Amino acid sequence: MSRPDHDQLSQGEVYDLLSNARRRYVISYLRDRDEPVELTDLSRAVAAWENDTSVEELSDQQTKRVYVSLYQTHVPKLDDSGLVDYDQETGEIALTSSVNELDTYLPAEEKAETPWQLVYMGIAVVGLALYGAVALFPATFAWLSLTLLGSVVMAAFAVVAAAHYLSSRGT
Repeated sequence: MSRPDHDQLSQGEVYDLLSNARRRYVISYLRDRDEPVELTDLSRAVAAWENDTSVEELSDQQTKRVYVSLYQTHVPKLDDSGLVDYDQETGEIALTSSVNELDTYLPAEEKAETPWQLVYMGIAVVGLALYGAVALFPATFAWLSLTLLGSVVMAAFAVVAAAHYLSSRGT
């Protein structure tokens, strides 16, 4: 059972809890579930993850090895820390709200960044291609003045630079 006097985990406790891959996987697995999970189901999921296989393809030995480890070591440690509630009678495990304390120690989810260098290069390549086309085929592009073309290319660079600046301020 969780310790009732638990206020907040220390940095050392958090690092100790997260130092084991099985405990990290247990926390991750439980975060994806809305309801308590039975220890046997959790054991199968961890064993499948560790053995890079599906739950259906696990051997009894693989599942048993993980089950014993979770039952004897990892789940009690997470329960004592107050991160999970473990009911030994039903074998059900659920996260507690205390798990949110870990978020300050975990890296934030990385969002996809815009490859700005490719955007700038794209504008430059298109601009140079248009300048080359105007120079090589003046009759075809007689309607396009170099002044207008230069203005459009510069405006495109200005818009992209502004977007780049604004997006970098938001992170």
